[in-house]
Amino acid sequence: MTYTVYSMNSSAGVVLAGGRSSRMGAPKAALNWHGSTLLRHVTGVVGRAVDGPVIVVRAPDQVLPELDPAVAVQEDPEEGRGPMQGLAVGLSAAAEHAETAFVCSTDLPFLHTAFVRAVLRGFQPDPASGWANPPDVVLPFVGGFRQPMAAGYRTDLAGRVTKLLEEQRLRPAHLFEECAVRQIDDAGFLADPRLAEVDPGLDAVVNVNTPEEYSAAHGRPAPEITVERYGVLATRGGGRGTVRIRAANLADAARQVGLAFDGHIVAAVNGDQIRGDGKLPLLAGDTVSFFSADAGG
Repeated sequence: MTYTVYSMNSSAGVVLAGGRSSRMGAPKAALNWHGSTLLRHVTGVVGRAVDGPVIVVRAPDQVLPELDPAVAVQEDPEEGRGPMQGLAVGLSAAAEHAETAFVCSTDLPFLHTAFVRAVLRGFQPDPASGWANPPDVVLPFVGGFRQPMAAGYRTDLAGRVTKLLEEQRLRPAHLFEECAVRQIDDAGFLADPRLAEVDPGLDAVVNVNTPEEYSAAHGRPAPEITVERYGVLATRGGGRGTVRIRAANLADAARQVGLAFDGHIVAAVNGDQIRGDGKLPLLAGDTVSFFSADAGG
């Protein structure tokens, strides 16, 4: 499982890496995802949606797949207590950086930054909707189900979660009984034009719990993106300038247009410059711009 944390003023991410899944037969975190891993993919998506550190909470002695060096790792002190234990660890660590947190599991292959941001906007006061003050929890209610592992939490709930654990109240629903919970349904999310454009089916909350679900998810086409090439790179790989392709990450996008993401190229994703991280996940609607680092574009 994966937890992610974000603040309205500064944001952090927390990913609960979980452990071996009885139904999957292997740790979900290490599952292949288009040349990367599911954990690397989800932390990358969350990292793109927040402006602070991403924190991975792992099971005791769990070996993690390769992560971005900027990702911090915290160890869950005790196995077998479910997502609430990871939530307590994650919120406590995130509280040093942010007031609110986006919390998600590691098995959300279609998580989109637009969904993360839509959840986090739910912390903003909205008197017209009956929320004069920020809630404690922003809880998606998508597809007829609560989504506590793709939700927003105030980081100062860490102590309350720990107390619930001591009382053997181990379900997120126990926390919701004691909090101000703002619930957002499908229509509420799709009122966001950007989210409706890039994820009209709200697939951001689709998880993979069985080999069949993983295979079906992995078999979907990669996100459709726009690639722009400038300067001496404009005619590489055939065609000129701008093309539309399907690519899972930066290295994949570069390869498809005849480029090697090898340090001699600078990439900008939606205007944010990226130099060396070829595994940075790409999402539906992204625009990737490639420049020659050697020639200054």
